[in-house]
Amino acid sequence: MGHELIEEYLDYLSVQRGRTSNTLLSYEYDLLRFMGFLKKRKGPLTGFDKNDIVAFMTELKEQGYSVSTISRMLSSIRGLCRWLVLEGLREDDPTENLQNPRGWFRLPRAISVEDMRKLLEAIKGSRFSGRDLVMVELMYACGLRVSELVNLKVDDINFEIGFLRVYGKGGKERVIPISEQTLKRIRDYMTDLRKSLLKNRESPYLFVSSRGTALTRQRFWQTLRGYARSAGLKISPHVIRHSFATHLLEGGADLRAVQKMLGHSDISTTQIYTRITSDRLRKVYEKYHPRA
Repeated sequence: MGHELIEEYLDYLSVQRGRTSNTLLSYEYDLLRFMGFLKKRKGPLTGFDKNDIVAFMTELKEQGYSVSTISRMLSSIRGLCRWLVLEGLREDDPTENLQNPRGWFRLPRAISVEDMRKLLEAIKGSRFSGRDLVMVELMYACGLRVSELVNLKVDDINFEIGFLRVYGKGGKERVIPISEQTLKRIRDYMTDLRKSLLKNRESPYLFVSSRGTALTRQRFWQTLRGYARSAGLKISPHVIRHSFATHLLEGGADLRAVQKMLGHSDISTTQIYTRITSDRLRKVYEKYHPRA
């Protein structure tokens, strides 16, 4: 019954709405997926309600599907519901007041300060520790994106004042302070390992590979993953950036200052980190307060 209904609906879209074959294939995939979900719940295809749709979207989210994919599937179900009402196969449209999941977001994951120390310890003693320690520390100390990190040039660092100039998305420039400890690591790397990697060659880039060329983001990702595995952690470059913002806010930093350092054009993007710190505060409260 379900397959025949879907085929009938797709024929309607093809003839009445002039949908292309690729679009029809997407609708078919989405609706067959939804039908399989309803079968698991032992519900008829034409008798599902709003709760069934919400449960379906929740399952997709838990399985790791992106918000855009879930939104597309909901759109397919909306079209089917309207057609079912149009054909008199059901009286109501359960998607009528259903919120689009495009407003959903995943809270960015941040690691603890202790885990950050473990990661830095795992780098020490490696062949390229002089370079890799600087890269990870800079990413954590300045909240850099991986593309910003690998594209850093020597001229972007002001050693006298202690600032780093970064060109982010859309070529937007921002300035971030660097600690004396990190500046010392950069100097040591430049006078020792970087010089030996370049072998009398010149490069404007701060971080270079064993071939003397600029280090790629893919190579840095692989390197970081190896160190994280050694430390018993699961970390991506973006997790380190998230940790930078989260730890600053937990330490009492001003939201506007964090926004500037992250290079967010809209403060609402930065406000997502306040939810993380609020969640952590709630956990601490529930764990330690006697009346929680």
